Amino acid sequence: MSSLLLHPSLPILIGALLVLRLTGTARSVVLLGAPLISLAFVWMTAEGVLFSISYMEWTLEPFKTDKLSRLFATVFALMALAGNLYALKQERVLELFAANVYIAFSLGVVFAGDLITVFIFWEMMALASATVIFSAGTDTARAAGLRYLLVHLFGGVVLMAGIAGEVASTGSIAFTSMLPDTLPRALILAGFLLNTGAPPFSAWVPDSYPEASYSGMVFLSAFTTKTAVYVLARGFPGAEILIFVGLFMIFYGIIYGLCENNARKMLGYSIVNQVGFMVTAIGIGTTLAINGAVAHAFAHIIYKALLIMATGSVFYMTGKRKFTEYGGLFRTMPLTAICCIIGGLSISAFPFTSGFAAKAMTSEAAYLEQYYWVWYLLAAGTAGVFLDVGIKLQYFVFFGKDSGLRPPEPPLHMRTAMVFFAILCVAIGVLPQQFYQLLPFEQDYAPNTPDHIVTQFQILLFSGAAFFLFLKYYGWHLVNSLTLDFDWLYRVLGKKIALSLTQNSGSARDSIIDDLSKGVRSTIQTLQSRHGPSGILGRTMPTGRMAFWAIVMLAIYLLVDFVYM
Repeated sequence: MSSLLLHPSLPILIGALLVLRLTGTARSVVLLGAPLISLAFVWMTAEGVLFSISYMEWTLEPFKTDKLSRLFATVFALMALAGNLYALKQERVLELFAANVYIAFSLGVVFAGDLITVFIFWEMMALASATVIFSAGTDTARAAGLRYLLVHLFGGVVLMAGIAGEVASTGSIAFTSMLPDTLPRALILAGFLLNTGAPPFSAWVPDSYPEASYSGMVFLSAFTTKTAVYVLARGFPGAEILIFVGLFMIFYGIIYGLCENNARKMLGYSIVNQVGFMVTAIGIGTTLAINGAVAHAFAHIIYKALLIMATGSVFYMTGKRKFTEYGGLFRTMPLTAICCIIGGLSISAFPFTSGFAAKAMTSEAAYLEQYYWVWYLLAAGTAGVFLDVGIKLQYFVFFGKDSGLRPPEPPLHMRTAMVFFAILCVAIGVLPQQFYQLLPFEQDYAPNTPDHIVTQFQILLFSGAAFFLFLKYYGWHLVNSLTLDFDWLYRVLGKKIALSLTQNSGSARDSIIDDLSKGVRSTIQTLQSRHGPSGILGRTMPTGRMAFWAIVMLAIYLLVDFVYM
């Protein structure tokens, strides 16, 4: 039991409960102190199974640690610290409570040693994250939260079916490396992939995340998709189908992001795009590729949160979301702009940033395994990311045509959180070898070599030149909304089918009730005509007539008896 008390999720879970009762400085101390205690617990605990419990004929392992779980727990704790700092003055206490419960449950998945424990925390994570969206309090947030919950509960059913099938066929609940070579394992893989934003359910990310509050989206960007990357890295390394799924996600996110006019929604597409790189690396499956995938997840949580903090600050200070409403904000928000640029360079794998240190391993792994076509597509994807987030986002928000807006910088706690993560983006890129020591597999790889840097500069310069040439000669016509996606099937077509079924079933119900009513009325009328006061079987007769008919019937009886006896 003493080991369970050191579970890193406990300080954050207790902190979430305290947030509901505390105010002012005490609440701030809890919000910042709980993640620090959790981070200390992550590094105090030894590797191995630290707590287990018997349940029916199985042994559950709610607390199991190794280098992979420690890596994700470390970045989750850092994200909790920066996210709580950014949201320190958030007035919606429900959001702070739900966000920290969400983080605690994500840590529960990371330290789970068996499939049943993974599933329990997986589902509780979905409920808590949906609450973060609901807590924004708008009509669009409520609708998006319901759609989010619908998709994730469906994914939970798929995952539960897979786990039940796996346990029935193997008798084991151990969460170990496997391949999708049976139906139950394919269902487990599908359940995990749904949380990454994989096709055909990619649309839930850009649909729901931007509807959260300025701070809620920061939390949402970090945990659900990256927890899914964690379980894929542990459960399905080397599953080749993930290469194709990941590459689809990369270009899906880039194409939709380039067309999007809503800055926060564009970053939602960017999450799908970046997770696609990680899924591709897991599909390659070598130790270098897995290191690349989890290093990318670590770096991505930081630079994507930084980008969302920057755009969230702009949204918080202006109340506007669209690129066509921004422009020229660098004049009054220089610090926010610099942090956003650092995040944009990092996500674009610019040399000496965290993104370059992480993504370079995936490209190298693809090349070494002779997946040359994957290498070329990853390079094209990197150029697309620079075009999308590295240039377009920065240009239309902070530079470009002056919108006339002159918002001040956000409050100090929000600026501090952004600077903290901007420093980490640069530090990881400048000191990659120290960062690589956190990775699950030992390796001898150096990203900042001249050939790597020159190649990367060529890709990024080509992408940058393409953006400005396109902008000069064709213009960049942003549409107000781009909604033609797979979710059209359940948001538009599915809604029409459901309404049609409801109306038709209502008409059928009314028709059946009407027919039954007519039948009952007809029966009652028939009975009444026969047995009513004036019916032939119910009306009264004079005594003489009754005696007459009795004699007639007796005579008939005697006659029949005489004939047949």
